[in-house]
Amino acid sequence: MVRLGLMRIVAAALLATGAVAHEITGQWATGPDGPQPRSEMAVVQDGETAYLIGDYNGAREVLIYDLAARAWTVGPQFPYPVHHPMAAALDGRVYVFGGYVDGWQASGAVWVLDTQTLQWSEAEPMPAPRAAGGAAVIDGRIHVVAGSVSGAANVDAHEIYDPASDSWEQAAPIPTPRDHLGVVAVDGQLVTIGGRVDGDPAFNLDTVEIYDPATDRWRDGAPMPTARSGVAATVLDGRVYVFGGETREITFDAAEAYDPAADSWQVLPPLPTARHGFGAVVHGSAVVTLMGAPTAGGDRSVVVETFEASAPDS
Repeated sequence: MVRLGLMRIVAAALLATGAVAHEITGQWATGPDGPQPRSEMAVVQDGETAYLIGDYNGAREVLIYDLAARAWTVGPQFPYPVHHPMAAALDGRVYVFGGYVDGWQASGAVWVLDTQTLQWSEAEPMPAPRAAGGAAVIDGRIHVVAGSVSGAANVDAHEIYDPASDSWEQAAPIPTPRDHLGVVAVDGQLVTIGGRVDGDPAFNLDTVEIYDPATDRWRDGAPMPTARSGVAATVLDGRVYVFGGETREITFDAAEAYDPAADSWQVLPPLPTARHGFGAVVHGSAVVTLMGAPTAGGDRSVVVETFEASAPDS
């Protein structure tokens, strides 16, 4: 593993609130590169395995990464080329929602990958087609939030898929319609971060909105320090780590962590390779960022970079 050097944070950058949170320190490491380049794909984690589904350039093979062994395999093909899908993993299955097909036509299809047999099956379609939103699991159900329809117009859709009954229900719409946002679940609540308006990275957002399933209501969180879209987001030790993104001209190396309990942000050592359209998963105390586009508006890469975080003081 190649070290990029210890980049410790001397003082936490706690932004947007006066709350005090424990400082995160850590360092970046690189590799191993993926077997094929990817961007604008869905990235999900099932235990110690990450799955990458879809690709901006139409590659259909599912890329599978064993986090413990740090080893890649090439899995089964998705039924057709897709980019900007949404996905979540639950009980040994990977659920893939919508995405763009046939160029930029939003799909409503739902496909399920059995991680043991590596076979695909179809599930009940989404109530309406969309792409470039986000998905997260809460209490055995999958919340699919926001995104765009064909033509890039945003939707405020918030729909919940129940795998047990293969059925959908509506939930309170997201207050700020957007696409290319980060969507994660933290302590039974849905946290949505960043994104952009109608597919245009000239209109990036710093918006944080949090959904409580118990009340079916949304509330605002502290804004992200850097407005951006096309981010990778994941959760480690109750904090939301958000990496990368793009504007029309550049990609971001921004790395920031949100603490929902304190409603505060901390700036982390920057991502070594600025990029967008990628994903992040967790292994132990590390966050692993996978693939993505180093160039604004397109491109792909095989880049894997890992932030090895120290545990915040208790």
